Amino acid sequence: MHNDAMLRQLGYVPNSSLVSQFETIKNNTKEYAKIEKHIMDLHDHLKVNNSYVALSNSKDYLKIKIEAQTEALNEEAHEKVKHFSDKYKVQVEKLPQKDTYYILGFEH
Repeated sequence: MHNDAMLRQLGYVPNSSLVSQFETIKNNTKEYAKIEKHIMDLHDHLKVNNSYVALSNSKDYLKIKIEAQTEALNEEAHEKVKHFSDKYKVQVEKLPQKDTYYILGFEH
């Protein structure tokens, strides 16, 4: 998928800076092409939990941000991330004390 289309799907209005940042993230994410579609699917599935996939401003990775309004929705969102990680063999890193993960890439 084209960088502009991916950015739009994630809710951004593409510009040269975002396209460049996204390209860096793709290059930094291990075997990104193998998991690209699954990342977009996860983004769509998380919307009902008021959660999403976004560009990280602090690291060159996509991040998963869980902002669910209730404990039940929060737990459900974390389960979706775990299912995504296990099923598609995607390595994620959970930040301590936060409802945020980094998508590090495909793991064999």
